[in-house]
Amino acid sequence: MNILILGGGGREHALAWAAQQNPKCDRLIAAPGNAGMADIAELAVLDIEDGPAVAQFCVENAIDFVIIGPEAPLAAGVADELRATGILCFGPSADAAKLEASKSFTKEICDAAGAPTAAWARFTEAAPAKDYIRAQGAPIVVKADGLAAGKGVIVAMTEAEALDAIDDMFGGAFGGAGTEVVIEEFMEGEEASFFVLCDGETALPVGTAQDHKRIGEGDTGPNTGGMGAYSPAPVLTDEIAERTMAEIVYPTLREMVARGTPYQGVLYVGLMIKDGAPRLVEYNVRFGDPECQALMLRLGAQAFDLLHAAAEGRLADTQVTWADDHAMTVVLAAHGYPGSYAKGSEIKGLDTLPADSFHMMFHAGTKEVDGKITANGGRVLNATARGATLAEARDRAYALVDGTDWPEGICRRDIGWRALG
Repeated sequence: MNILILGGGGREHALAWAAQQNPKCDRLIAAPGNAGMADIAELAVLDIEDGPAVAQFCVENAIDFVIIGPEAPLAAGVADELRATGILCFGPSADAAKLEASKSFTKEICDAAGAPTAAWARFTEAAPAKDYIRAQGAPIVVKADGLAAGKGVIVAMTEAEALDAIDDMFGGAFGGAGTEVVIEEFMEGEEASFFVLCDGETALPVGTAQDHKRIGEGDTGPNTGGMGAYSPAPVLTDEIAERTMAEIVYPTLREMVARGTPYQGVLYVGLMIKDGAPRLVEYNVRFGDPECQALMLRLGAQAFDLLHAAAEGRLADTQVTWADDHAMTVVLAAHGYPGSYAKGSEIKGLDTLPADSFHMMFHAGTKEVDGKITANGGRVLNATARGATLAEARDRAYALVDGTDWPEGICRRDIGWRALG
């Protein structure tokens, strides 16, 4: 099969790696890709949010299957354009992608489906939003309604923080994503990520993970796109997973079908778990980044078969085969991230690192310049490893970090602390 992967981050490198392991993969193209993906795929220059351009590229290159990695092309309707052209793809329609593209839409779906989530209110102007915050008090959560690259959520522990967040959002700090704001009840508990493949009718759980959103150790400092993750997440027990499917996932999928927008793709279910009860924090319509890196290393070549089955509507006859193992990914970011950071610094030592089914340095924000690998983003590398235990996976992942010569990079040294104690 000729396969096209849209995106150029660590998530897409992991998806490409898994696809390339599968014997069904004849030709692999990534657009735009990154320096690490260039080792296993052809890179193409393509506007991945331009549906007609992507469809034309697929026709010209005889692409059999498209895997859409990031949320922006999904929200832009690229999957709709591909399907209209007769090209098989993995990812929801633009209407279904509103589960991530609009937080208020998700809340409305949850209310209609009876799915447990935080109490909420939506605002289009700053003054009534501030009045609501003063009436509710803190802690409280302020969210930009639209897509903000994982950064449009402020968990305000004080009323002053929440009011400042309103000023930032309506002041344009998150662009068009902040023209509407959702304010939510602060939920206590432990967060975890639950990933479910959907084909419009059938839902198949494919893994759990726990992310580390904050920049600083001990989960301190500002939120980021994610500084590391591990899989599986011990807090998400089989019993809680079953409750999540019964109380949250299935009701949501039924409501989407009832609205004429059946969901096909991966549904990332962000949960808050307290006293054994799950509540929905958010839905994402793509794999988490960096959770995907840990999941793909554990799933290996079968990951491609699972995505293909979801796209073809065959999940009812599909099973996931899990090894009894653990995986961890540690993000190396540019100094200054998630604020301002410099690009262009050289990264050395990558060619000396092991690269196999137990160790992978997935690239995110990298670029090759004159034969050298350079930093080209905020989150730059993902040191990912498997082990029989989480401690073994951690040790292998940090060995990859320590084998990388990049003085301008930073990382957290406590990924997995909740599970490791």
